[in-house]
Amino acid sequence: MGEGTDDAALVHRARAGSDAAFGQLVARHQGVVRGFLRRTLGGGWAEADDVAQETFLAAWGALRSLKDPAGVRSWLLGIAWRKAQDRMRGARRGAARDRAWLETIDAPSGLSHEDRLALAAAMAELAPDVRAAVALCLADGWSHAEAALALGLPLGTVKSHVARGRARLLKALGGSDDA
Repeated sequence: MGEGTDDAALVHRARAGSDAAFGQLVARHQGVVRGFLRRTLGGGWAEADDVAQETFLAAWGALRSLKDPAGVRSWLLGIAWRKAQDRMRGARRGAARDRAWLETIDAPSGLSHEDRLALAAAMAELAPDVRAAVALCLADGWSHAEAALALGLPLGTVKSHVARGRARLLKALGGSDDA
């Protein structure tokens, strides 16, 4: 690498306000950061890419705190690791909230824990607008008209969403829609 193109020189130029220099640092190190996050998070590439973007945004804001400009790769990976830990903690908290919610929902009597999980999974597979209509009308006891008003959908659309959603949920629980 020639003078002005090594990491330390790019860091110095970026600290002086050069967006282009920081862009070169990102281009140079994004593959390593993304690869690390993909292996660390074990999820999809989209999640790793999101965390990588958060990493570079945080790095841009904290560039002045970098003590050794030549060690920018290690510094970036440290930020990526902390961001990954935050994401994993958030996922664990979300899973704990979901488990707690499943334990407290008013489910029909005799619904096993496995059936509750199947119901939650089936709800998650519904299209967002169908899921919202089902949640309001079947889970929360709203009328179709109230749900239509809240969701900004025509009444007939809400009725069909609830009917289709109900059928999918019953199928997930091994029941029939003969009611």
